[in-house]
Amino acid sequence: MTHTGEQKIQWAAQYMPVLNAIRERFEKEKPLAGQRIGMALHVEAKTACLVRTLAAGGAEVYITGCNPLSTQDDVAEALREGGIACYAKRGCNTEEYYAAIDKVLDARPTLTIDDGMDLINRVHIDRRDVLPEIIGACEETTTGIHRLRAMQADGKLEFPVIAVNDTPMKHYFDNVHGTGESVLASIMLTTNVLLAGRHVVVAGYGYCGRGVATKARALGARVIVTEIDSRRALQAHFDGFDVMSMIEAAKVGDLFVTTTGNCGIITGRHFPLMKSGAILSNAGHFNNEIDGIWLAEHAAAVEHRDGIDTYIIDGKKIHLLAEGRLVNLATPKGMGHPIEVMDLSFAVQALSVEYVAKFGRTLSAGVHDVPTEMDEYIARLKLAAVGATLDELSAEQKEYMSSWNHGT
Repeated sequence: MTHTGEQKIQWAAQYMPVLNAIRERFEKEKPLAGQRIGMALHVEAKTACLVRTLAAGGAEVYITGCNPLSTQDDVAEALREGGIACYAKRGCNTEEYYAAIDKVLDARPTLTIDDGMDLINRVHIDRRDVLPEIIGACEETTTGIHRLRAMQADGKLEFPVIAVNDTPMKHYFDNVHGTGESVLASIMLTTNVLLAGRHVVVAGYGYCGRGVATKARALGARVIVTEIDSRRALQAHFDGFDVMSMIEAAKVGDLFVTTTGNCGIITGRHFPLMKSGAILSNAGHFNNEIDGIWLAEHAAAVEHRDGIDTYIIDGKKIHLLAEGRLVNLATPKGMGHPIEVMDLSFAVQALSVEYVAKFGRTLSAGVHDVPTEMDEYIARLKLAAVGATLDELSAEQKEYMSSWNHGT
């Protein structure tokens, strides 16, 4: 019988035409021959397709998780059975989490791929022994880019990193549609509550927050946005959402989703103001957006269900999903972003790794953008896969757009 993890990988692969096209080329050209790639990503079926694409390109691949609750153990086992060194496991503690990262680094990777920057951070702080062999890296998510730019500003980043997260292909599709759909799907599967008519509070109105807010409204929710940036708050207002501070939103919200990538978004200031039955979830990155420690210390009692911890505070029930970790991956039935979205994001990732392998030695230490032509190439592959066609500029139109002397 086919391994359940292998079944998941095969299911995902059939809906990833762009990554499959890249894999076919990699198998022929072997652009990653001789490279050792160390990865810290969410180990699930779509990620496995990326891993196999990189291995098809000739690389030795070593992977672990980037979140203690996001690994799908059967997928990890399928990777191991296929010859990939995979150290991820679901439910690991902090010590085990970093021990697995160290196992990846023990392979002395020449290239790294991160989701949240834990691998790069470990290299620079505790595993400097591997620094000389690293050509460069790729970073998948917003939180990681924030940390990397802060590291660069302090003059501490010692090799080039491609900001995969910052491309239009990532922002417009992965962050908006991927986060928006997968977060709400996971919440509904975990809680079985109706979103229509509920007050849904979305903390942060970046690409991820906008995706969650827009999808929640489409399901009939009454959406409230909290923000610290006046321009994004105004954008949320003109997009038709109520905008208020978290102190105000805490009093009326039924369901809360944090999408900021920052810490201390929902804290002890807010919990006592909430309705009994309020549901809290995080779609940012680390589990410090919602202060679960405060809840544990102040609760009169705690009830545990699959993916839900219920804290009794002053006689009220406050429900925290997935221990405050990524709700679309860390709940028992969390599947992460839809396959078609990750087809695009992991295509960017695969080509970015190839780019670093070729040109990393010529790049300065610091954060670098994905080349625009690479992003556009992936978009064209996807359009071809879905049967869409594009118009092209005529010679007259190109001349018109490049000229400054055409008037009325």
